Amino acid sequence: MIRLIKWLFYLAVLGFIALVGYAYIGPFFGADFSPPTSEIRQDIIIETD
Repeated sequence: MIRLIKWLFYLAVLGFIALVGYAYIGPFFGADFSPPTSEIRQDIIIETD
């Protein structure tokens, strides 16, 4: 049981390192993490009786 928990811990650490690496290296390979810059407007009608 301890071996399974240790294996899952190592897998989680490896996944975290891969995610951080992708966040830093991703833009060099064409991944665009910037938010959309277009403005979105929507009319809201509030009915008060």
